Amino acid sequence: MKILFISDVYFPRINGVSTSIETFRHELRALGHTVHLIAPDYQSITSDESDILRIPAKGVPLDPEDRFMSYSGVLRHLEKFHSEKYDLIHIQTPFVAHYLGTKLSKLLRIPCVETYHTFFEEYLYHYIPLVPKNLMRLIAKRFSRHQGNSLDGMVVPSHPMLHVLKEYGITTPTEVIPTGIEPDSFVPGDRAAFREKHGIAQDRPVLLFLGRVAFEKNIRFLLEVVSQVRLEIPDLLFVIAGEGPALKSLEHEVKTMNLLESVKFIGYLDRHTELNSCYRAADIFIFASRTETQGLVLLEAMAQGTPVVSTAELGTRDVLREGDGVWIARDELADFSAKVLKMLKDSEARKALGEAGRNYAHGWSAGRQAARMVAFYQRILASS
Repeated sequence: MKILFISDVYFPRINGVSTSIETFRHELRALGHTVHLIAPDYQSITSDESDILRIPAKGVPLDPEDRFMSYSGVLRHLEKFHSEKYDLIHIQTPFVAHYLGTKLSKLLRIPCVETYHTFFEEYLYHYIPLVPKNLMRLIAKRFSRHQGNSLDGMVVPSHPMLHVLKEYGITTPTEVIPTGIEPDSFVPGDRAAFREKHGIAQDRPVLLFLGRVAFEKNIRFLLEVVSQVRLEIPDLLFVIAGEGPALKSLEHEVKTMNLLESVKFIGYLDRHTELNSCYRAADIFIFASRTETQGLVLLEAMAQGTPVVSTAELGTRDVLREGDGVWIARDELADFSAKVLKMLKDSEARKALGEAGRNYAHGWSAGRQAARMVAFYQRILASS
């Protein structure tokens, strides 16, 4: 099978969508399929640019990390796309890529599917603050319904997200297929070396958030948790690994909350050389996002044997199972803080939970999810 991916984001832009695309590209190739990718040009190459068409792109207002691809820049390659004889187009993002993907689907006369990676109902109002929240949610629902019903198929990373889309009125054939964990995620990181590199004492208790530093990730709540827990564990350190539009706001919050000695921002990490060590350097991975369609970082932390304290909202309800690497907390300061504090004080519980999480993460094989994706492609092709 020959598949054309198209996305508004990809490495070197680091986020869950980029990781998902990379994982499925790798695993689909391993199954003998050809995968090409259309993605923005960030004026910076990655370690693997094979079969990637980089398109000139402009910056996005209010979100300087991202890019808008040139629509005409993609269509200039139409003759090449015809010659490739693709079987199917797989859109990964709902912006320029969506409209290009559906356009190419018609021009090339092949079916088009899309993965719904982002819960826009809880996402958009953070970036368009002048529009009332309820109106923004209504717009997001209509936007998602219109896009979803213009496709031949949709991929959703979790069952709760599928339920939301069905409530929107999306009738397109849909399949729940999460992004899996690749074998490299289980290669043990170097806890001691990572701590030494970043000036963290080997015996200092460390909490970690790793991911896009965005408003919808609810990191402000995690700062409140840190403030509460350090009342009993004064030398506590909260490491925030990643960058994003909420970074400056969070840095200001850290100062306002007098947490300068308790919070360390370390920016983006190379997922192939530093990510595993970062997870392993933490005593607990903490997470409280309300908008995840899956929450892949939770499984990555578990793969390193790092215990997790997290809320279970939307897509993370599909991923998390109490006792299998995680203590699930309510989205309340008292409950979340109490669970973090209890786990920090109990090294045996941390060790047991970490081992359970590592075993649990093995069940989320990337190869298994890629095989399910192929089956879905074949179903769409058969019905088109």
